[in-house]
Amino acid sequence: MYVVPLLFIAVAAALSGWFDVYRNALSDLGHATRSNVAPLFNLGLALGAFLVAIFALTYSARASRAVSASLLLMAFTLNLVAVFDEVYRALHFWVSAAFFLSIAVAIATYAAVFRELLVPSIAIAVGVASWVLHLAYRVPPGAAIPELISVALSAPVVARYSTRACREVT
Repeated sequence: MYVVPLLFIAVAAALSGWFDVYRNALSDLGHATRSNVAPLFNLGLALGAFLVAIFALTYSARASRAVSASLLLMAFTLNLVAVFDEVYRALHFWVSAAFFLSIAVAIATYAAVFRELLVPSIAIAVGVASWVLHLAYRVPPGAAIPELISVALSAPVVARYSTRACREVT
């Protein structure tokens, strides 16, 4: 699920010629009027959202309706980030915030349903800390690092759940 959008983000960053992971937000790559790679970046987000939704409606729905619902929320908000790029300014900020909050909701839902607290709790705590540092102290100056931290920290939980959901179906 994460491979497609992350691959598109990496390719867009490499092809942009200007992206700096320390100074920019990932969404800078998707700005429709300022980024030469906006179509590539936004397509990657939309495809990623589509794949998460397919997983949530098929394999995940059989393993846990609650986790499936949280994944659908995550897919929906990720798609909103692609649709309402930085051209929309404040709206983009709010849909991006909703997406990153939906990651925490999905992790917390997984933890509650499957009674696995350690890794999900650490993931949420470190993710929140990275956002507090960025929003309160501008460390780092761009949002890309806390964005990537949030996604990276959720990956082990998503991978574990994906494996569990697929095993329950077979």
